Amino acid sequence: MIRNYFKVAWRNITNNKGYSAINILGLSAGMAVAMLIALWVVNEYAYDRFLPDNNRLYRVMRNFESNGDTLTFNTVSLKLSDVLRNEIPEMEYVCEADWLGTHGLMAGDRKVVMDGGAVQQDFLKAFQFPLLQGKAETVFQDPSSIVLTKSAAATLFGKEDPMGKIVRLDNRDNFRVTGILRDLPANSTFQFKYLFPFSYYDQTVPFVKNSRSGGFANNAFQIFVKLKAGINSDRLASKIAMLEKREKGNTNAEKSIVILQALNRWHLFGEYKNGKNTGGFIDYVRIFSVIGILVLIIACINFVNLTTARSAKRGKEVGIRKAIGSQRSQLVMQFLAESLLLSFMALICSLLMVWLLLPAFNSITGTAVQMPAGNVGFWGITLLCVVLTGIAAGLKPAFYLSSFNPVRTLKGAVKTGRSAVFSRRALVVVQFTCSIALVISTLVIYRQMQYAKERPTGYDADRLVMSQMSDDLNKHYDALKSELLQSGLVSQVARSSSAPTTISWHSDLKYFPGKLPGETVEMGMIVISNDYFTTMGMKLLSGRDYTQGQADSNSVILNEAAVKRLRLKDPLNAEITRGESERYRVIGVVRNALMLSPFQQADPTMFTRTNNEGEYLLYRLAPGVEPHKALAGLETIFGKYNPAYPYVYEFVDKVYNSKFHQEMLTGRLSGIFAILAIAISCLGLLGLAAYMAEQRTKEIGVRKVLGASIVQVWFLLSRDFIVLVLISCLIASPLALYFLQHWLAQYEYRINIGPGVFLVAAVMALLITLCTISFQAIRAAVANPVKSLRTE
Repeated sequence: MIRNYFKVAWRNITNNKGYSAINILGLSAGMAVAMLIALWVVNEYAYDRFLPDNNRLYRVMRNFESNGDTLTFNTVSLKLSDVLRNEIPEMEYVCEADWLGTHGLMAGDRKVVMDGGAVQQDFLKAFQFPLLQGKAETVFQDPSSIVLTKSAAATLFGKEDPMGKIVRLDNRDNFRVTGILRDLPANSTFQFKYLFPFSYYDQTVPFVKNSRSGGFANNAFQIFVKLKAGINSDRLASKIAMLEKREKGNTNAEKSIVILQALNRWHLFGEYKNGKNTGGFIDYVRIFSVIGILVLIIACINFVNLTTARSAKRGKEVGIRKAIGSQRSQLVMQFLAESLLLSFMALICSLLMVWLLLPAFNSITGTAVQMPAGNVGFWGITLLCVVLTGIAAGLKPAFYLSSFNPVRTLKGAVKTGRSAVFSRRALVVVQFTCSIALVISTLVIYRQMQYAKERPTGYDADRLVMSQMSDDLNKHYDALKSELLQSGLVSQVARSSSAPTTISWHSDLKYFPGKLPGETVEMGMIVISNDYFTTMGMKLLSGRDYTQGQADSNSVILNEAAVKRLRLKDPLNAEITRGESERYRVIGVVRNALMLSPFQQADPTMFTRTNNEGEYLLYRLAPGVEPHKALAGLETIFGKYNPAYPYVYEFVDKVYNSKFHQEMLTGRLSGIFAILAIAISCLGLLGLAAYMAEQRTKEIGVRKVLGASIVQVWFLLSRDFIVLVLISCLIASPLALYFLQHWLAQYEYRINIGPGVFLVAAVMALLITLCTISFQAIRAAVANPVKSLRTE
């Protein structure tokens, strides 16, 4: 019997190739979208979960009470690390870390720039990244040891065995290779290429040593912990919350609450509001999960509509089957078999689509998602979803078709009832409501992104380049600057403690004029050299720039946001105290610059002067010099003063544009999925239009004989669909507005949603609908009426 079900199903599919192709193409597109999104969602949820005992790994953070708000930071003090290690027995490992960012490594004549950091010796015991050579218990016993990833070792030593060989870091420190790590997977929060022991940091960097012996105030490091098996993290969190508050006399400590964040929440739940872990990237994961489900539902609606619309064609078949004794349950099984067969054929097409589209999808999302072809679980879930999709899509047509009266169907009296027509129209409205809502969302996301991109940055990023400073570059800064300017390749040069697109250091102010009792003010701190504002293209609004060498070492320049935050009516010559004894006098006010998020207000920032060092060298390429020629010449100059480093540079405008990555990703994916949703919906309309034209063949012939024009016939066949799309627009607009307003609320700098975006989406939907159905409508309108009237 089952074999007969599928045999008949196959015959019916092959006898109606056009409608079957539309059904299979629509379902396969919906399945492909759902599968791509599902693979991406699983990849995002799988971040860091490859680590053994990942449910026992945490990051130590702190909530800081500031003027009625609670700010959350992932940097803490080294003193807290020692307290946790010595006083909290529930913690198996406590590991401090300092991620250094990009630094230069050299082995022989090979030199590279890589990311890495200093970690406490138990780090690889807590985070059990697979070691290919060496043991976690011994790799960091020597303070001068270093662990490399496999790819880093291959870059530095080629095919030679790297164990025991010497690596020079920043042309200053020599380390001996004691371990080789397997390369970290793409879905790991940590993305380092080398690690060396924190004990070396303690011994050689005075700042680190002083931080460990000081109080809880110097929050410049990260702490990771692994709890002992069976420990309840909630109870432990309440035990450690007040550890810093016991340090009396330290305002920062008294306002801090120590908290823990589980490893499996780092990637998706990175956002804190008022001290609560509210969300983060998980919001986008949920949005696209819903989109994937909606696109699949749209594809299923196509199947339901096309099958029920063609029910009259199957009426006699149902009548004959019932007349010769078929039970309704057998007919239901027959139609479900057809639905399942179509679903499995769509699955094959969707798998091919996913395989072809994955490289482009990964390029857009910046991920390394792969189809887990060897995973039994993947195939099990996929097959289950296909069966459920087939049943869901075929259930209504199966029960509808099997309900026909055999006597009436054999007399040719099968007519589509009002309820069937209404349900089919309702499903079309659902399809286009979802599709139009996606189109509106895409337009709003694009407008919001463009709105932020067109926002004045407060500095001139054109031809502005930055390179990370090394010890050698800092030592020879004056000579380097002089030679760069004399080369004619650059027009301005300066150095600073932060890149133009970030503020790497914030500090609390102890005193400023008008400070309220108990008030805390956190300022962005950027240490700069002379010519910084000229190089950046930032405008000084009042006062003066740094010009007087050492005499300006206790001077400070504020941005507009800092003046507003400090409530300084006359900022020039105002005195500000940071820490216990660092007193500054305001000598100038500079225009706000967007150094953090382009969607938020400018951060209150203080610019102080440096004579000795900086983290970044900023230089602007001279006008008229082709960038590639200038960079080739600059490589030679940098190589002269920085022999241990390759010449590495970044254009500031490119780095600034990367701040829009998440919004660009959302916009691109929303746009692609909106196009696919519209395309799938239009496939259904194409099939319904063809069916309607077929059903009304005689009517169209009579109308043409009586003098109806082609336009009148076209309008007759098109108006129902136009009305349905208009209804969809009316429903989709308020729904999209509600969710988009919630999405825009996260941005301080945002657009207002006007009626224009809804009109554009409605016009687009109507034009696409008309283009889709006009082919069938015009084809029916130009048909010979004589042939139409002879159809019986």
